[in-house]
Amino acid sequence: MDLEKLKYPIGKFDHFKSVSFTDVPEGIQIIESFPVKLSELVNKLTPEQLQTPYRPDGWTALQVVHHLADSHSNALIRFKLALTEENPVIKPYHENLWAELEDGKTTPVEVSLQWISALHKRWAILLRSMTESDFERTYFHPESKRTYPLKQVVSLYVWHCNHHYGHIESVLK
Repeated sequence: MDLEKLKYPIGKFDHFKSVSFTDVPEGIQIIESFPVKLSELVNKLTPEQLQTPYRPDGWTALQVVHHLADSHSNALIRFKLALTEENPVIKPYHENLWAELEDGKTTPVEVSLQWISALHKRWAILLRSMTESDFERTYFHPESKRTYPLKQVVSLYVWHCNHHYGHIESVLK
């Protein structure tokens, strides 16, 4: 299989795609329902498949699940910062290095599945409480040197859920 397709099973995220407030409710629904969808997929994996990389030199399925917990935790914090500060500068992190830490390689998968479930419940409550003007609030990402409105960040994390779901799904094939 094509390495690019293995890296980006649903394609790359389009940072320049226009996102409307009317897109937000569907995005919230996807974020809210993702933990169940993810758990159903992960529960089909054998212990050996959990330790299988989704591509050559890629993370194992287990590392992908732990990455989702790490990444989405950061996302919730970034939303809260953007809602309580004026265009805050967010803190980037080295996700590849995080994935190589011991907890990212050996923690039982159920720990992150439970974390993602609880986290997405909190995140959905926050998202559903937000007004249209709240979704126009922004944060600044110092690595990309771009300002992101929260309505676009919802779209990014919908992509992120589906992107990594595709990685785990490829381990089953």
